Amino acid sequence: MSGLRRLIIPALLVFLLASSNHLWVSSVGAQDPPKPPQSQTPQAPQRQPATQPQQPAKPKGGPVRQGAQADDQSKEGGQDTIKIDTELVLLDVTVVDQTNNPIYTLGKEDFAVFEDKIKQDIENVTREEVPLSLGLVIDTSGSMRSKLQTVTDAALKFIREMKGADEAFVAQFKTEPELVIDFTKDKKELEEALGDLYTSGGTSLLDAVIATSDYAHEKGKQRRKALVIITDGLERNSSVKEKEVMDAIKENEVQVYLVGFISEDEPQGLFSRSPAKKAKELLTRLAEDSGGRAFFPAQVSEMSSIAAQIGKDLRTQYVVSYYPSNAARDGKFRTVRVNVTPKDNRRLIARTRQGYYARSDKDTAGTKAQLGAPKQ
Repeated sequence: MSGLRRLIIPALLVFLLASSNHLWVSSVGAQDPPKPPQSQTPQAPQRQPATQPQQPAKPKGGPVRQGAQADDQSKEGGQDTIKIDTELVLLDVTVVDQTNNPIYTLGKEDFAVFEDKIKQDIENVTREEVPLSLGLVIDTSGSMRSKLQTVTDAALKFIREMKGADEAFVAQFKTEPELVIDFTKDKKELEEALGDLYTSGGTSLLDAVIATSDYAHEKGKQRRKALVIITDGLERNSSVKEKEVMDAIKENEVQVYLVGFISEDEPQGLFSRSPAKKAKELLTRLAEDSGGRAFFPAQVSEMSSIAAQIGKDLRTQYVVSYYPSNAARDGKFRTVRVNVTPKDNRRLIARTRQGYYARSDKDTAGTKAQLGAPKQ
């Protein structure tokens, strides 16, 4: 009997220990405290046009169109990234009265924007000084010889009034356009570059407009880009046509200010416009299509005041922003018109670019003319 007891007691102990362990594990599993919630990355607010659904993700890479801003939304976790594109269109708008005096006191409620004749909901209207990427493009053909010193002095005025974040380049054009100095913030280098200009040869105005606007679009670091082109306006040597130039200006979204010293010496034909009138009309079209302005001084001495007016124009523009109701990125050109209707019913004029191309990130504008490298 004592031998049997020695066998039963250890077996009973083993059974009791096993049962106790099982109960302890079950109890712990049942009473585990809740796990703390996993941290979540906050999402940036995402804007979409009110009447449009969210667009599918677009691949990254490729240039972002000037004058439009893509909003991105990323999702943490794994390698998945969601990108939702909405295009915030930014219009640089100059508002003047009937005597060309700039108006600074307007608010969002005073503006109306129409895209392809459809009124848009304006997101915001601001008026603040923004940095510039500026190109000084000077006609140095033989016919500009007597005007070059005065023109250079006016260009110096632009350089000396540059702000800290501004950048500029200098180009000249004769038979071909040529880069004198590339984009820089160094005022001394820019002033020295103006001293390297010399006159000779013919006039390739249209080639110069395309080449320098392409260069400003591709190399300029600031959103607001502008060209100041000074010429006698008599086009003779370009390899491109006016339509190509207009298309390039629309593609590049660069404001163009043209100063034309147009001679009235050549007589008008019986059934045709004079070369001077044709030149003025060409320069005016080029400037207005970009949201800029054309000037035709009667005397070279007017150049200084014109330079001051252009500088003020570029510094005092409104930025009108909106999300287009047509969210398609189909590469088509969208016409834009801005109306200003202040409460006091003054007659005001709003100048801005004529529109933009609704391009996807993959689309790029082709270069129509080359800008020669600066000479060493």
